[in-house]
Amino acid sequence: MMLNGSQILVQALIDQGVDTIFGYPGGSVLNIYDALYDKRDQLHHVLTSHEQGAAHAADGYARSTGKTGVCLATSGPGATNLVTGIATAYMDSVPLVAITGNVSNDLIGRDSFQEVDIAGITIPITKHNFIVHDVKELASTVRLAFEIANSGRPGPVLIDIPKDVTAAICEYENVPKFEKRPCPRVSESQMKRAIAAIKRAKKPLIYAGGGIISADACEELLTYSKQTETPICCSAMGLSSIPYDYERYLGMIGMHGTPVANYATLNTDLVITVGARFSDRVAGNRSKFAKAATIIHIDIDASEISKNVACDIALVGDAKAVLQKLIQEVSACTHEEWCATLRDFQTKIGLPQPAAGDRVDPRDFIFTLHKMLGEDAIIVTDVGQHQMITAQYYQFSKPRSFISSCGLGTMGYGMGAAIGAKSAHPNRPVVLISGDGSFHMNMNEMACAVSQQLPIIVLIFNNSVLGMVRQWQTLFIKNATVKLRLIVKPIS
Repeated sequence: MMLNGSQILVQALIDQGVDTIFGYPGGSVLNIYDALYDKRDQLHHVLTSHEQGAAHAADGYARSTGKTGVCLATSGPGATNLVTGIATAYMDSVPLVAITGNVSNDLIGRDSFQEVDIAGITIPITKHNFIVHDVKELASTVRLAFEIANSGRPGPVLIDIPKDVTAAICEYENVPKFEKRPCPRVSESQMKRAIAAIKRAKKPLIYAGGGIISADACEELLTYSKQTETPICCSAMGLSSIPYDYERYLGMIGMHGTPVANYATLNTDLVITVGARFSDRVAGNRSKFAKAATIIHIDIDASEISKNVACDIALVGDAKAVLQKLIQEVSACTHEEWCATLRDFQTKIGLPQPAAGDRVDPRDFIFTLHKMLGEDAIIVTDVGQHQMITAQYYQFSKPRSFISSCGLGTMGYGMGAAIGAKSAHPNRPVVLISGDGSFHMNMNEMACAVSQQLPIIVLIFNNSVLGMVRQWQTLFIKNATVKLRLIVKPIS
């Protein structure tokens, strides 16, 4: 059948299983919006208030579902407004396809109105990007973009489409849905070394990251831990991969982590790292991280191996497949003395006691929130003290129930991401926990939530200050004289 480029784009998205797209119109994508309108019964468009909100919404949709998020923006400032959202997805390995319009082919390179080299701008923050100069290549490019975004370590891909391509006509044939590329096979020699190290260990520890959730390997991780009596700690990206009430779950590791998780890291003789990157928030002093331990690193991305912390054994491959192999090869064993040591330490340390007075303790507030919402809620945060309080104390039970910008630390991420999560899960409670600083960044997206009739619960920790900034000034900068304060006045 003969279709124009815009119709081809929309149909190709439908062929790839897309049911929701987040975007904002403009001159270079007017033809695409006409095609979206014609297919509104198959592809739901969510009109955000700002392109950055569209990118964050696509990100929240992807994290909460495991599907690929899709966002759309026009050329020039519309495209550049996506950049922060694309970078956020890139840092946290979120599958995203960002589509931008551009000026017509004959105007490219002439400093035309609203022209920008968005492909060049996004090279460092995408897995790949495309400029489609010929309408005949559009459908296959869409399919390839989804394949790249979802293969190996997930991440964002950008497709830039000149306006004349959206109007050009050619014959269209249905494009089959993408298939992920095969994962690398784990080295048998490395696997044998890993199994031997596991059998020797007296005080093993699992350090789980976001790759566990991306690989849908949460069940395998729990099975392995139970089979070998191995305690688990996780990064912020790994939160929700393990139920909070699992007896060997130690909580979050690192700068903002639990005392027992960090104590375990200091005393372990074997760290099994799965889908994590040893960020500076986990390994502040990389040379001293788990100094006495053998480190096994399981990751689908070979470039992460020994990038931050040198590992002894590298298992490059899909986390789910590697854990399944370990479950088969490692016999059931016990580490009761090690587990008892950690239990005793946790009992002695306990939780910090709330300060006396009439103020609400944030920890108790988070506990109460969990009791009210139950286990089915999706919790979205912005970035700052409220984010860390939520990460430390909210009791997650299900994978993909914690959504937060952990790598880039994007203030203003939360409202868009909550819209994306609620669009994907209309029957689940979605709660945005934000701070007054972060909320101001993209509070305009409340208009999108209202227009889309999305009942999102918003909780704001209003301390009239950039709390994390002030905390760092207090802790790390002596005699700091400058304090960033937000002057919040009531609307008369």
